[in-house]
Amino acid sequence: MLKVRAGDLDKMGLLFQRYHRPLYGFLFHMTQQREASEDMMQNVFYRMLRSRHTFTGQGEFRTWMYHLARNVLKDHLKQGRRRGRHQEITDYEDRLPAELAADEQIERKLEIKALERALGNLSPESREVLVLSRFQELKYAEIAEVLEITVGAVKVRVHRAMSQLKEMYCQSETQNR
Repeated sequence: MLKVRAGDLDKMGLLFQRYHRPLYGFLFHMTQQREASEDMMQNVFYRMLRSRHTFTGQGEFRTWMYHLARNVLKDHLKQGRRRGRHQEITDYEDRLPAELAADEQIERKLEIKALERALGNLSPESREVLVLSRFQELKYAEIAEVLEITVGAVKVRVHRAMSQLKEMYCQSETQNR
């Protein structure tokens, strides 16, 4: 990003190659809207280019990127776009081990769907810390910087969000039996 800031705009393609999937994953987990997530992801890269002078190199690039992504997400939500129908996260299903028996694969897919529903029912704040920590694998210090809170506050939010997720998942499992 420092090279992009210095005027080597060709390096933006490399950044896109490295970060477009995790960025899309973050936005999709937050909205459950495929097309909107793709649009927002591209908007984040546009903002990176437009705001390249604000990247100082003092912190990590990912932290700065997720800060921009949160702003794009907030703008999207402020616009009041109607939420699309819930779309399933099929990429996790694609990663199921091939050696699993057919009935085991069905069981795992059902578990993934239940987990998706539970994650979607969390508050946006709880979902955000879980997506950043568990799916995007950001360290608590990075999340603290993105959210502009302390590391201790991140730990508390993740713990509470995990408890809520577990409770919602168990409730949905009980109801489906």
